[in-house]
Amino acid sequence: MATPARFPDAYPPDGSGANLADILERVLDKGIVIAGDIRINLLDIELLTIKLRLIVASIDKAKEMGIDWWEDDPALSTGARRRELAAENDELKERIAALESARNAEATQGATREKTAASTKRERGAVTDESRS
Repeated sequence: MATPARFPDAYPPDGSGANLADILERVLDKGIVIAGDIRINLLDIELLTIKLRLIVASIDKAKEMGIDWWEDDPALSTGARRRELAAENDELKERIAALESARNAEATQGATREKTAASTKRERGAVTDESRS
């Protein structure tokens, strides 16, 4: 004697049910948005607000919607990391050039002061020699 099944089959034998791959393909093709907010209040004073947004879509669909933040995130994109490093490198080169020009200007001013001091000293020496005569 055959006993009836306690649970129905997960997939009907005629194949009319959608499998996980089909569902995932539809979701990625169309995209799905899940949004929610969590607020914690105490005596009508808002203590904490958390806004949650979840978008599940293919990369192509996300780009169609104007979402492409991963392309500019250095942690996720090698191109963004290269751009960030190039900008940092340019900034450091500018700072080095400014420091070197300031150092050269100081050296030039120091040399000018030394020449002025030496010529002043010579002039004073000449004046003292004349006063002795």
